[in-house]
Amino acid sequence: MIKLTTALLAATSLALPSAAAADNHRQQASATGEAAPLIPREDLFGNPTRASGQISPDGKWLSWRAPKDGVMNVWVAPVSDPAAARAITSSTDRPIPQYFWAPDSRSVLYVQDKGGDENYLLYGVDVASGAERTLTPFENTRVELIGTSNRIKDKVLVGVNNRDPRFHDVHMLDLNSGELTLVQQNDAYAGFLADDNLDLRMAVRPNASGGMDFFPVANGEISTEPSDSTELEDSLTTQPAGFTTDGKTMYWIDSRGRNTAALVAQNVATGEKTVIAQNDKADIGGAMTDPRTGEIEAYSFTYLTTEWTATDPEIKASLDWLDDRLEGNYGVQSRTEDDSKWVVWNDPLAAPTKAYIYDRGAKTLTEFYTARPELEGAPLQTMHPLELTSRDGLTLPSYLTLPPGSDADGDGTPEASVPMVLMVHGGPWARDGYGYNSYHQWLANRGYAVLSVNFRGSTGFGKEFISAGDLEWGRKMHDDLIDAVEWAVAEGITDADKVAIMGGSYGGYATLAGLAFTPETFACGIDIVGPSNLETLLETIPPYWEPLIAQFHERMGNPNTPEGLAMLKERSPLHSADMIVKPLLIGQGANDPRVKQAESDQIVAAMQAKDIPVTYVLFPDEGHGFAKPTNNIAFNAVTENFLASCLGGRAEPIGDTVKGSTAQIVEGEEYVQGLAEALGG
Repeated sequence: MIKLTTALLAATSLALPSAAAADNHRQQASATGEAAPLIPREDLFGNPTRASGQISPDGKWLSWRAPKDGVMNVWVAPVSDPAAARAITSSTDRPIPQYFWAPDSRSVLYVQDKGGDENYLLYGVDVASGAERTLTPFENTRVELIGTSNRIKDKVLVGVNNRDPRFHDVHMLDLNSGELTLVQQNDAYAGFLADDNLDLRMAVRPNASGGMDFFPVANGEISTEPSDSTELEDSLTTQPAGFTTDGKTMYWIDSRGRNTAALVAQNVATGEKTVIAQNDKADIGGAMTDPRTGEIEAYSFTYLTTEWTATDPEIKASLDWLDDRLEGNYGVQSRTEDDSKWVVWNDPLAAPTKAYIYDRGAKTLTEFYTARPELEGAPLQTMHPLELTSRDGLTLPSYLTLPPGSDADGDGTPEASVPMVLMVHGGPWARDGYGYNSYHQWLANRGYAVLSVNFRGSTGFGKEFISAGDLEWGRKMHDDLIDAVEWAVAEGITDADKVAIMGGSYGGYATLAGLAFTPETFACGIDIVGPSNLETLLETIPPYWEPLIAQFHERMGNPNTPEGLAMLKERSPLHSADMIVKPLLIGQGANDPRVKQAESDQIVAAMQAKDIPVTYVLFPDEGHGFAKPTNNIAFNAVTENFLASCLGGRAEPIGDTVKGSTAQIVEGEEYVQGLAEALGG
């Protein structure tokens, strides 16, 4: 599915604000937090000091991601001597996005792509020797981890699509020799589920209705008949979630016969299913399983905030102990195999995130690291969870952050209205959540209210909420965003002519739709890797998404029918580009496999043909979003100065950020304050 970043919706007039208007905006900002220190972009978006802390399964090693020569790499240290840290990877260009421990604790595995193309290969580093190898040495290939085992510690199951880019063949990977052995050639299936013996137990295949069929696998043979199926409405809220170690119980996240997805245990021998947990407002959001038995020990639901419930008494005692000592949000991100030690993350909400090592037996909590110590004491702001109501009665879970000094009594409403940025999440089959958000903090610090809305089609709130967004791109999904803006104006949070829209991926689409379809609603818009033409978007999806094409057609529109094609054209901002009258900033990665560069090129060309001003920033070494901190900071430098030009908020000067990145200003440097000067023009 399309997972993008965030988006802006803007509209009022192509011309930049007059000097008098800009002065008025700045006076307003001064009354609502101008005195607060300006948090440097580097502190918010540069490399964290440490991140992704883990403890090895055998409990002997700590690991984390941290900069090495300015690039995020993986570091390890003995638990007994954390000061003896060393980097075991040596990426010199792109940050390593994700890593994990091999089950035998002998090696660390990580994935990396090239230039943002999302063709992730798997690499392994032997902890003792430091020797590194490419475990999936193929070109134009994307690896998927299919199964790991508590008992077979030196092997994992992986899927690679080097034979046919549409399908991932399943291989057994020997982590020590590097040998790959074909287990299952795949010519039809979207995914597989394995047990603790690393035996395939289920194959998943999309069906014509947009749902999924689930086929049992026994002795290497895939059944010809599915044991379970879903229709479109349950396709995003029902899936198998794994087996217990003994293989006797299979867990499901399951919305069949109900609205929200429940946690269900199925007896494999009898087929009997038992509901463990369900919630009327939210889908099951997470679970903790015993590292040895695989049995569920705790589960969570996230509606506005996250709530955990433990089913195991010892886990409950540990979570209660942590709850008494940690403020804000927290969770367990790594556990030893014997479950004696945990790595716990803690988001205090208005302070930088920390990680701790929790010794359950000794009942000690030792600080592991602070992710961004430079934010200690910074004027970070509280995020307010709230429920908005759409024009047709849907409840829209949302989040609002206000500028420092604007809300003295802390009731979530500023004493005087402030400019606002509507941040639209990507997906659209994703959601916004509660907690520290670097974009909320950054924009609030610059003098803006920041509103994030879980519009219809967002996930986590039941299948009816998702289905309410079917075939509603640019219509009811967009209406929800407009309703949220109107609420903010009515509540005195902002003024109708001082709202920007911003987002990435689907959020970028929402920005373009906002400026093209409701051209007077937003003062300006910022589109990050957003599709402008839904027809070409569907024509150019990555090949490994092709098995899911029926679901895209059912939820977005089917270009193979006259009615569907007409709707896709109608909902494509490209075909209404001449309606845009407000300033627009576009950011795009040249290697984006999801939303191709042509999506941005097309709408920029259409606007140029009509002499409509647009600023276009292209990164030749990025994909679906900007992974390199220098590039992300450069685009955010342009963004905040673009917003200052449009809404009059505060901005840190662009300085050398753009010159120090790979950014290419394809069009419109004159429409962003200070950009031409920063480029030396």
